[in-house]
Amino acid sequence: MPCALLHILGRPSVDSRRLPSPDDLLILLTVARLGRFNAVAETLGTTHTTISRRILALDKQLGGRTLERSPQGWELTQLGAAAVEAAEAIEATLGSLSGRIGQNQSALAGLVRVATTDGVGAVFVTPSLVRLQQQNPLLNIEMLSATRKVSQNRSGVDLEVVVGRADVSTAQTIFLSNYYLRLYASPGYAARHGLPETLDGVGQHGFVSYVESALQVAELGPRWSEQLPMPRTSFQATSVFAQVEAVRQGAGIGLLPNFMVAGREDFVPVLAADFERQLPIWAVARPESLRSAPVQGVIAALKEEVKERSGLLAG
Repeated sequence: MPCALLHILGRPSVDSRRLPSPDDLLILLTVARLGRFNAVAETLGTTHTTISRRILALDKQLGGRTLERSPQGWELTQLGAAAVEAAEAIEATLGSLSGRIGQNQSALAGLVRVATTDGVGAVFVTPSLVRLQQQNPLLNIEMLSATRKVSQNRSGVDLEVVVGRADVSTAQTIFLSNYYLRLYASPGYAARHGLPETLDGVGQHGFVSYVESALQVAELGPRWSEQLPMPRTSFQATSVFAQVEAVRQGAGIGLLPNFMVAGREDFVPVLAADFERQLPIWAVARPESLRSAPVQGVIAALKEEVKERSGLLAG
């Protein structure tokens, strides 16, 4: 629109050369959500150097620093937070335009990176994300498996699904559900060795659990409380799927998630009335990520999956 017409309409003319680059603002928004230049570069298909250069160019355009480094990755300055608000408005406008072009304004698009524990990830997160992607064909998913404690939000992902006690300040937590760790053995093991009648008797058996030296979530290990004695022998694995298979193969008594084995004929509950450990499942994300429509879609899908399968978690 010509400048003269802008003045007639009472709107000031704008020198577009003095405006920050929309592309650079969207890059800043991605950094705010992921916290690491490397993760942003992977997401956008470029290099760490390019991301750094674009942020420096944006800082020069805005006249100040938009980011500062922290132990949790890059964090927004006051100026950066204002710039991200503008970037979110640009993103929303582009999303609306894309939806109109595709004649589906409700469709989610883009890439969402989700980190999760392997057990919860396989049983709950994966089916919810597959269903969400089927409903939104332009949505791309990257899921990373890692058993980590609830702490400051790990940078490099849009959303984490974690278990254990919540202890965060720079991230936000959303409670999803509780589940239980209980003791199980295989029918074959029970027939060969018998089962303990008391918790003290568990110490006379082989025990299957996480590798203690690699465990970040203390509640998943047998030594988190004094209820369980030191076992005679142990089979430890960093993968819960390996633990489940070790118990099924007769390696000993295992401390396993109820939602993975409860009700299966190849697992026998051990001291069900005497021992169980309840753990919460949380969704954890940076505030900037939680304002993203795809991330909101993922959280809604997770909540729906947990709600529909609440009996499996309580079993």
